Amino acid sequence: MSDATSRTATKRAAPSLDAARISVSLTSVHKVEADGVQVFYRTAGEANAPAILLLHGFPSSSFMFRELIPRLADDYRVIAPDLPGFGFTEVPPARQYSYTFDRLALTMEAFTRALKINRYAIYVFDYGAPTGFRLAMAHPDRVTAIVSQNGNAYEEGLGEAWGPIRKYWAAPTAENRDILRQSILTAGGTRWQYTHGVANPESVPPEAYTLDTALLERAGNKEIQLDLFLNYASNVELYPTFQEYFRKSKPPLLAIWGKNDPFFVPAGAEAFRKDIPSAKVQFLDTGHFAIETHVAEIASAMKDFLETNGVRRHSGESPGTR
Repeated sequence: MSDATSRTATKRAAPSLDAARISVSLTSVHKVEADGVQVFYRTAGEANAPAILLLHGFPSSSFMFRELIPRLADDYRVIAPDLPGFGFTEVPPARQYSYTFDRLALTMEAFTRALKINRYAIYVFDYGAPTGFRLAMAHPDRVTAIVSQNGNAYEEGLGEAWGPIRKYWAAPTAENRDILRQSILTAGGTRWQYTHGVANPESVPPEAYTLDTALLERAGNKEIQLDLFLNYASNVELYPTFQEYFRKSKPPLLAIWGKNDPFFVPAGAEAFRKDIPSAKVQFLDTGHFAIETHVAEIASAMKDFLETNGVRRHSGESPGTR
């Protein structure tokens, strides 16, 4: 599918009981070549609205933002790509892609250039955090604000659930690699990430973790994920550099956190205030995938935060000056 053949985002009017018309922004799907990769992305909102780049984590894709995008699109241009190795982004075998977080960030930078996104707020979750923070460090002038939903940048934010992966960092043997393959990269492991820490696990829509499980089972994908597990250690090594960026650039930052996350614990959210004293920190009574259970609260908090920090729609503004 190409931009030329994909659906165009439009407004659909829906009647209510009092005959009023409600404007609903529709999400369209596209692919664009960036860094030799066919990047799949979802988008909604008008082209001249302030941009928000949504960066997903493991083992998800832009699908995780399906309920958030329309809640933001009346005021913002919302763009959610699938990272290489995830969702419906296609990496040609001839590309000989290196699955590292440095490379993911370079591909996302190429993606923003391909879409001519010159300034944007970023929403980072899980793997999206070290990817997005690399983008922000490389081009601090482009980032208008950061929303971190369980997107970590501090040692104190790493929970006990990282134990088996830390063991793999220390001893990257075939045995330790296989332990992760058999424990995390399974249907049960994926469902656990979505439901752990949720008051009512049955309230989590099953389509999200079911889709993730199916995509993990694609030929060769588990090896990609295991390579990224190993390379995640490079993010921890970069934490001091991320923190230096926070101290120097002081981007407006909202840390909105599922407080029962076993991977990224609440101390990671609080830690942002060490380097950005004005950072806003908000906790939700849910787990790692907070967006699955608290999307309305997250959307509301984002709108208030962005408006407060001057990231608002300006009528008549041209796309290149956001």
